Amino acid sequence: MALKLNPLGYLIYAAMAADGLAFLGLAAGFKRVGRWLFAAGFLAAAAAFAYRWHQVGHAPLQSLFEVFLCLGMLSYPLSAFVRRFLEVGGEALDALIGFVVLFPCGFVFTAEAQTLPPGLQSRLFIPHVTAYMLAYVVLLKAGVEAARHLLSRTDGPEARLALERGTSRLVSLGFPLLTLGLVLGAVWGKMAWGDYWHWDPKELWALATWLVYLGYVQFRHAYGTRHPRVNAALALGGTVCVLITLLWVNLGRIFAGLHSHGA
Repeated sequence: MALKLNPLGYLIYAAMAADGLAFLGLAAGFKRVGRWLFAAGFLAAAAAFAYRWHQVGHAPLQSLFEVFLCLGMLSYPLSAFVRRFLEVGGEALDALIGFVVLFPCGFVFTAEAQTLPPGLQSRLFIPHVTAYMLAYVVLLKAGVEAARHLLSRTDGPEARLALERGTSRLVSLGFPLLTLGLVLGAVWGKMAWGDYWHWDPKELWALATWLVYLGYVQFRHAYGTRHPRVNAALALGGTVCVLITLLWVNLGRIFAGLHSHGA
């Protein structure tokens, strides 16, 4: 377990503590206190992200440590956005997501600074990765809503329908962001490696993820809420693909590819 006893680590642990307490407060019904704690967790994670940026001298979106730190930072603002504009609740679970994605930063991934390789020194680096980070947080929340729907045994039909509609709204936000990340990646590949597509393992899983969500969008457009459990299963399958795509770089030593630099 890689404990980090330095300013960066202290900020991450503070963010984790705030998110964990926010989850407990929100789950217990103390919404005002829970939201303040969740916001405090965001501020601590944002400070850690800024500290890391200063530390490495470039946008900290390269290693899995930096990617998960970014995901943890985004959990609060995206939760607030979807609650206000998409009317999708589940704040307590959003705080738990923030805690969970920050845990590897605090205890698993190494925080050793890495030099940004020439292939990543592009003006598309930040927009490409940011589009994916936003998509992943939104789609992870969609997967949680879908899992709640599939596991629901005591909620009534109206509550399950609300979960299904919430999942649909989240995918409607996350899928265009996922598409933007895929397109920007293809353009970047052309600029960096001379072709839009290289059948790299990471690219293949990114495409598979996109196709699963495309299937969800098409199926729900065709059948609406007539098959809500199928809708939920497709959304949850997309989340599984997101996790595989996000973590595939960990297998870079076994299945080496062009994207193995982020291990």
